[in-house]
Amino acid sequence: MAGKCPGQDSRWLTAALYKCPQCGEMVEMFSDELKSRCPKCKGMVYKENAPSCIQWCKSAKECLGEEKFKEMMEQIKGGESR
Repeated sequence: MAGKCPGQDSRWLTAALYKCPQCGEMVEMFSDELKSRCPKCKGMVYKENAPSCIQWCKSAKECLGEEKFKEMMEQIKGGESR
């Protein structure tokens, strides 16, 4: 087992913009964040669906192992069709 998840390496972070529900300001959030404070109105902006690290981390298969990775991806895909 690794001492630290390789996905926590900041070189693999991605950024996206989310609209503040209170004032409409666009707020930048990184892939490892679930919420952020709007710089304009100071309200909280939350990601609609918090992605599992196995959906974006390049090391997920290595961390979990092939079998567990496949099992979890099937569960995620099953939940998306609901």
